[in-house]
Amino acid sequence: MKYAVVFIIAGCVIMFSATSSAPGQTPSAPALRSILVDGTLEVLLWQDTCNVYVLREGDEAMLIDIGNGSVLEELKRAGIKQLSWVLLTHHHREQCQGHPALRAWGPQVAAPEKERPFFERPGDFRKVKPSLGDAYAVHGASYVRPPVEPLKLDRAFKTMDTFTWRGREFWCLATAGNSPGSMSYFLRTGDGFLAFTGDVIVAGARMHNWFDSEWDYGFGAGLYALIESASLVAGFRPRLVLPSHGPVITAPADDLRAYQQKLRRLARLYVRGYDIGTFANADQDVVSRPAGVPHLWQVTPHLFKFKGPNHWPNFTLLLADSGRALIVDCGLDARTIDATLEAMQQRLGLKAVDAVLVTHMHGDHVSGLPHLREKWGAKAYTLDRVAEICQEPHRFDYSAMPWAYSAQGGPVRFDRTFKSGEKLSWEGYELTFDWMPGQTEFACCIHGIIDGRRVAFTGDNIFGNPEDEKQTGHEALVARNSAILEEGYIHGAEYLKRLKPDLMIGGHSFVMDRPQQFIERFHRWSLEIRDAFRDLSAEDDYRYMFDPYWVRVDPYRTTVQPGGSADAVLLVRNFLQRERRYRVSVHAPAGITVEPPVHDIVVPAEQTSRIKVRISAAGGITPAAHMAALDVAVDGRRYGEWFDFIVCVEGPPKKAE
Repeated sequence: MKYAVVFIIAGCVIMFSATSSAPGQTPSAPALRSILVDGTLEVLLWQDTCNVYVLREGDEAMLIDIGNGSVLEELKRAGIKQLSWVLLTHHHREQCQGHPALRAWGPQVAAPEKERPFFERPGDFRKVKPSLGDAYAVHGASYVRPPVEPLKLDRAFKTMDTFTWRGREFWCLATAGNSPGSMSYFLRTGDGFLAFTGDVIVAGARMHNWFDSEWDYGFGAGLYALIESASLVAGFRPRLVLPSHGPVITAPADDLRAYQQKLRRLARLYVRGYDIGTFANADQDVVSRPAGVPHLWQVTPHLFKFKGPNHWPNFTLLLADSGRALIVDCGLDARTIDATLEAMQQRLGLKAVDAVLVTHMHGDHVSGLPHLREKWGAKAYTLDRVAEICQEPHRFDYSAMPWAYSAQGGPVRFDRTFKSGEKLSWEGYELTFDWMPGQTEFACCIHGIIDGRRVAFTGDNIFGNPEDEKQTGHEALVARNSAILEEGYIHGAEYLKRLKPDLMIGGHSFVMDRPQQFIERFHRWSLEIRDAFRDLSAEDDYRYMFDPYWVRVDPYRTTVQPGGSADAVLLVRNFLQRERRYRVSVHAPAGITVEPPVHDIVVPAEQTSRIKVRISAAGGITPAAHMAALDVAVDGRRYGEWFDFIVCVEGPPKKAE
């Protein structure tokens, strides 16, 4: 039922329509709705890919955000003749993807100064080949989502600027967290401040999405910034909070208080479950002893690792009685590898390195592999689903992939891959490769009986001191590792509970003895943090706000020549236990076409649909990395251009015939 509630307070008329839909709900038909009248000022709301706020005096208006641009036709129907300003709260595409339509109106456009590069030079933030040092990236995976077409700003606001329109003063405050330079605009009325807050908060003390706030490798910088911003907004004691998504917040004090409590709970659970940055070196290993080779330590009679002050290499060596060896992960430099192995030849009877077994996709676990292959003749083995990522990195947009670690880095070749549950028989040992996700979906546990104990090589999934009852063991939780909890830490913890290892050898020189209680704490944590995300999510399923990949193109980077074409696959995932209807429209830059450009898909419950597409480049297009965006609607609700992919045009442009 459609109805409106009207309040008259201190000369302000405030109207709220029940047709406003929260994220996760199917919206009603769009309408330009009046939500507040303050003297000669009327504030109206238009909802498409985001909330667009229209501030009107007579036949002149200004906008807070632009969405997909559909509001502009509504302005004409409402009798507005002049659009003087558009203030953008932040750079995300769903806030501004319709900006090319502004040319017909000619307004001035303003946005936060810190985000100016995202608007004006969006191509700077999409790389043909990423690196660990890329700006605004999590180990090579960008966390900014700039528009497809550049947008030139007429004004850029600094952290504590003011802006005046028709005698009304806006306070411009940096409220980062969902975006690195996002800004809220505070307008004083007779009954207090109106706070246009972008994606700081969603009604119900909820978060717009998680992956936009993930700015580092599990240390919580974006999360802490969001907590600070919510506190700043609360300090204004605003009469209304007008967010970028969902309904207007009519009791902001309660929502902001509850929101900060939820965010602080998440922060306590989120940052590593061991003493990183304080006592981690003390907890790294209390089991091993010096082995007779400098800085090589012996864990059991046949197992060796490195140990030293602030020394975190990925290297474990199993030395058989025959003198042949297997290495589990190798992130060492060539000089250290050679010095260690040569000393082991002289002192410990090492004769050969047969293979390197890789636990997961990250580059710091395979960087020494090419040298071991070339000089020592070692082969490379891993789980099949790990190999896929390392061998074809251009297909994916994940954090810490091997090719991001050096300018010369490229695909990693494997000599043998194992299916989950498959065994390797070697020198009297039987080692099993099992899929065990955690920090990343693309990981495995390699386990077997060594020196009378069940030893599990667990990669980067669990670190710490099992004897410290305060430690929960988790390493970095990073959505861009493909780390949905049900396909990550929860699954990994449940797997370890069943496996019951006597000894766990983790990445970065961690050795964990008698870990059963440690694994129990690890499992409890994995469920608690999922609950924390669910409590913050405005979606029907938290995974829609957590996962950056529920709509994606494979390959993420498609290479074409000018005048050429290439095939790709659009993947669309449904997390719910019922079918959902998706509409995905491709927004490609000039010179790039994708056929078909629009896809209406019914995705069955808990399934992923795959649709073939063809990507083409015009003959005269400039060779470069061209970003295209995917505009998504689910069951009628507009998400906008949440996702993107890159078309790498290589080769000289074709001359016109």
